[in-house]
Amino acid sequence: MYKITIEDKVYACQPEETVLDTLLRENVAIPYACKKGTCHSCMVRSIDIAPPAIAQAGLKDTLKKRKHFLACQCYPEQDMTIRLPDQSEFYTDGTVVVNEMLNRNTLLLVIAFKDALEFNAGQFVNLQRPDGLTRSYSIANIPQASNTLEFHIRRLPNGKFSNWLHDEIKAGDSIAVSEPRGHCFYLPERHEQGLLLVGTGTGLAPLAGILTDALSHGHSGPIYLFHGSREVEDLYRIEELRQLARQHPNFHYIPCLSGELVPDGFTQGRTHEVALAAFADLKGWRVFFCGHPDMVNQMKRMAFLKGAASKDIYADAFVISPN
Repeated sequence: MYKITIEDKVYACQPEETVLDTLLRENVAIPYACKKGTCHSCMVRSIDIAPPAIAQAGLKDTLKKRKHFLACQCYPEQDMTIRLPDQSEFYTDGTVVVNEMLNRNTLLLVIAFKDALEFNAGQFVNLQRPDGLTRSYSIANIPQASNTLEFHIRRLPNGKFSNWLHDEIKAGDSIAVSEPRGHCFYLPERHEQGLLLVGTGTGLAPLAGILTDALSHGHSGPIYLFHGSREVEDLYRIEELRQLARQHPNFHYIPCLSGELVPDGFTQGRTHEVALAAFADLKGWRVFFCGHPDMVNQMKRMAFLKGAASKDIYADAFVISPN
């Protein structure tokens, strides 16, 4: 008999019981459906130990690394502390150390923390205003000794949160930040595998972090980054990415513009269409998408049809509120 701890409550898992069986017997509210490990409805996360391998069968490698597992398939092998998907998030206060513009409508926000951070480039966090208003933003940097998180935040028309960040937040201010979430990040494995990164607008943020992470780990396979907007003024870090491409022969940067004015050095067309046209076969590739939900969903479907394995297609499903 092993103990299952959730926050301050402890439940006894009987022999031959799964974690899901125990929680349902104890009337703990947890989503579930098939009980066969197919639907993934009962996925939870271990806070301390690595879960049994069988309980992680079928999950993406990035979810496995974060110690997510299927409660219906988990027969505990020792005491476990777990977190349910609907539990309240833990927030910590950070200090704004950089607040400057990347282009005419995109803010570079860097937040520093006293304690060491555990995160992966490409994950996202929730930022929270003192009044409780909360928005999700992707992390653009890789873990480093300075204990900082970098965000690229676009000003949205009538956006309550983005306008607050653009107009009121300044260096030295404190802001509440949730624990990192999401499984859209790079794992240092299969170094020879091709990487396709496609994003629009501030979708560059997680992709830039993933790119930096891959290069820092010596990824040797081809890496293609397609970043787009309607007008060149809404792109950013163009020269920085071009310089990176000059330094790394396996990295290719393709800035795309969907508007009528397309200067030399840019590719005309919608980003996802340009990217898809460039590859006849994505079998064996790892692909990352970030941008408008409709674009992301279309890209995921098309990448799969072009041969990419579903386990190698990454895109976190969160949408920033327009206000």
